[in-house]
Amino acid sequence: MVLTRPLRYAIVVPVLRLRQVVWVASDLDAAEGTISGLLGLRIAYRDPGVAEFGLSNVVMPCGDQFVEVVSPTEDGTTAGRLLKKRFGDGGYMILLQTDDLDWVRVRADELDMRIVHEAEQHAGGPAIVGLHIHPSDVGGTLLSIDACEEPGEWPWAGPDWREAVDTSVVDAIVGIELQALDPDDVAQRWSALLDRPVENGLLKLDDADLRFVRANDGRGDGLRALDFRARDRTRVGDQLIIHGVIVNLR
Repeated sequence: MVLTRPLRYAIVVPVLRLRQVVWVASDLDAAEGTISGLLGLRIAYRDPGVAEFGLSNVVMPCGDQFVEVVSPTEDGTTAGRLLKKRFGDGGYMILLQTDDLDWVRVRADELDMRIVHEAEQHAGGPAIVGLHIHPSDVGGTLLSIDACEEPGEWPWAGPDWREAVDTSVVDAIVGIELQALDPDDVAQRWSALLDRPVENGLLKLDDADLRFVRANDGRGDGLRALDFRARDRTRVGDQLIIHGVIVNLR
């Protein structure tokens, strides 16, 4: 992507955290069981709201970050099309948290990136709003940038997610690897939107790294790998493949 219009002004983003990663799986129960069994994560919430998109889901906390698995419950869903396009289960979505969404709207407009959905929750707890950027515009995967009126909370995980926290195996998500046929182009798109530099294929968030690599497995652009911090330091360097996603223990 070549940026043909200069931005009107630069905006400093004070907060940009990795808060949630999402798998898509054809069999929700199987994926939840495997992720839970291998990473020690427990279900905190099943969100009835995803039925609007023809999905069912589970959300599992990893410290104060979250792993979600979604699965289609009807034909014609975006998630179902991705399963076919990428030949099976794999990475689906990334949710970043910031403290204000005005800068997201400005930058998306300046860069001609489409906000395809505005997720909102206001009842029964702190309000949260997430802006979903069209994956064809940002490149790599579906991206949501969210702001919550109580930054330590995360209503997408339900009201009682802290009761489900289990950090006996892993306690944080510290990295994401996005693959693309043109990783430099995808990296430029993310850098332009997030106003963070990319150096040697690496973009640093406040609490995690985004890596951009060339796709070489025939699955095209998408979320390829996740890095989790292992509690057992003797397991650092272990690598697992869980429902189409490479999981690295760091």
